[in-house]
Amino acid sequence: MSTAPPAFGSVPAPTAKLPLRRPTLVRKRNDMDMDLDSPPSPGKRAKVSFDSQVQVRVVDEWEKAPDLIREEVRRALEKRAVGDNSGYDRVVEIYTAKPTAEDAPSRITLKNYTAALLGNASMLHKTSSGLVHAVLDSQWLGRDEAYITLYIRFLGNLISAQAGYITDVLGMLVNNLTSGRLCPPRRAALVTDKSTAPPSDGRLPSCCVVSRSQIHSRCLMALTYLLGLIPSASRILCPVLAQTFPHSSESGRAHTVYVENLLRLLGSAPELRSEVLALITEKLVKIDVQVQVDIEDLAEDVGDGLVQGLHRIRAGPSDDFDESDDSDDDSITSDETLDADVQRTRDIRANVDKMDMIMDILFTYYNLMISGTQTMAAEVTLDIMLSQFATIILPTYRSRHTQFLLFHFAQTSPSFIDHFVGACVHIAFDRSRPAIMRQSAAAYLASFVARGIHVPSQIVRDVFDYIGTHLTILRAEYEPNCAGPDLRRYASFYSLVQALMYIFCFRWRDLEVAPDEHVEDEELPVIDGEEHVWTPGVKEILERNIFSKLNPLKVCSPAIVSEFARMSHHLGVTYVFSLLETNKRLRLPQFAGSLHPAGAYNQPERETALSVRRDESYQQLDEYFPFDPYHLSRSKRWIEGDYREWKGIPGLDDEKNTDSESDEEDDLGSDVDGGIESDGASDSS
Repeated sequence: MSTAPPAFGSVPAPTAKLPLRRPTLVRKRNDMDMDLDSPPSPGKRAKVSFDSQVQVRVVDEWEKAPDLIREEVRRALEKRAVGDNSGYDRVVEIYTAKPTAEDAPSRITLKNYTAALLGNASMLHKTSSGLVHAVLDSQWLGRDEAYITLYIRFLGNLISAQAGYITDVLGMLVNNLTSGRLCPPRRAALVTDKSTAPPSDGRLPSCCVVSRSQIHSRCLMALTYLLGLIPSASRILCPVLAQTFPHSSESGRAHTVYVENLLRLLGSAPELRSEVLALITEKLVKIDVQVQVDIEDLAEDVGDGLVQGLHRIRAGPSDDFDESDDSDDDSITSDETLDADVQRTRDIRANVDKMDMIMDILFTYYNLMISGTQTMAAEVTLDIMLSQFATIILPTYRSRHTQFLLFHFAQTSPSFIDHFVGACVHIAFDRSRPAIMRQSAAAYLASFVARGIHVPSQIVRDVFDYIGTHLTILRAEYEPNCAGPDLRRYASFYSLVQALMYIFCFRWRDLEVAPDEHVEDEELPVIDGEEHVWTPGVKEILERNIFSKLNPLKVCSPAIVSEFARMSHHLGVTYVFSLLETNKRLRLPQFAGSLHPAGAYNQPERETALSVRRDESYQQLDEYFPFDPYHLSRSKRWIEGDYREWKGIPGLDDEKNTDSESDEEDDLGSDVDGGIESDGASDSS
């Protein structure tokens, strides 16, 4: 059998298919991927190195990102508005947690939450007042400068968006301007008023200690920022400043720290000057008057001996104290073994020292505002002081030291002397004002002209003539219906006559013709029998009023009348001793017309057992003159060179008679409080 060759074009036998390969993520090792120089050892880990330029920070496990916190706060406030308080309460806990607690938020966390509140200030409505007060009461003043800046910005945003919080914000800042120590009345007030927290102490964990002066500076910076942001806030700030003023029972340090901070505030908020200075003056006058009342009460209870020893009792702070010390160095601690009267004396002395420190601060402040040159700023400041005089000092009975601020600075310029004298003359002669105000203005006028060493002779003569002219008008009005001396009906007349006598006793040389103003009083001898030439009208004014039917010598202060009688006789002005003898037989109650019903004036009063025992002093003018000797030891330096002491008359007040006559002279020019200090007979008139 033969085999035939295969035909052309036949199909080849099929071959087997290769299996499909699945894609893989495993990359084949390439020689180019291998490090031929240093192949890795299979039993060794590769070294890990860190870049030294990368900042490494340890993250607290509770710290959240700022964006997350911002969203958390926003949602918490939104849910709070619909009644869900869960998130809101967690935010409040951030600020109410005690800084010393273990779970207290970190500085970064607190900063982020405050920044979140700053951005959501518009959502802090009244429904969120609890959160706002928690933030205000937090210890923010002891933290770093960056947080202080952020917090102040938050306060600005808060009161800009929610005006209802202005009083709370200002109250918190002003409360931290105090000394930091609370007396019992203020502590009790804070317990009652939950809206105000105690002042910050500036001591926080992990933070540098912040001194009290730094705390005050930060609060003043915040107040300045807020007042610049919202000028209308100054109207709300003034009542807050008054409400926060230290209680009268608080220490001298508490008062001085607060007053100094108020004056510092005026440097950046000059629009508050008038209100703040009036507030300080008002509080000072109250302390001033209270001291006089306490001294008089003490004198009545224990006698003058203990009161005269007040200046020997050491109480109050030393001249210098450390501002960084937060303790009350001058607080008076009660000793159970002390006699009650001695303790009262110590308390009075502490108040005297308190007043002395405040006066010294105010003298220093006004000295920066007023100089010897007449500038616009000085004139504005004097106008503020004159306004305080007319509204606060003048209406206050027995103000003793506060008015010496005006006494000193009114003498810094001749025009200022004119302003003050003119203000007193205007009030004293204004018939539309109450009689008590006119009497007080007459006393201030006479005392300033008599005691002011820089008051020129021409002013003395002009004032004497003004008073004499006005007395002529009053005498013409009163004499036709006058049956005798009556203080209640003719008080204005008697107060002006007493002012004339007081001026005469101190400034009689200026009432002579052409006195030499460049020669001191003691250098001009006065010889018995020497003829004195007086300026026109001096003798006539005195005689016409003294010997009038109104009989002023019976009603004016006996001490001033006695001294005037001695001097006027010695100087050849007038002789009044015969009238004084007649007045001894005259009883004032029989002419007390104002004590009777209407229509029964000038009728004799029926004597009773009670009226016979009465002293006439209550129907005579007080011998009070507001610029009697100044005895506050620290601030007394400011009036040295401004004050005219009583020197008496050469030839009449010889040295051999000084001791015997000092008791009689003490009543005219001596210190009316009788207890702070005493200059002796040389300062009396």
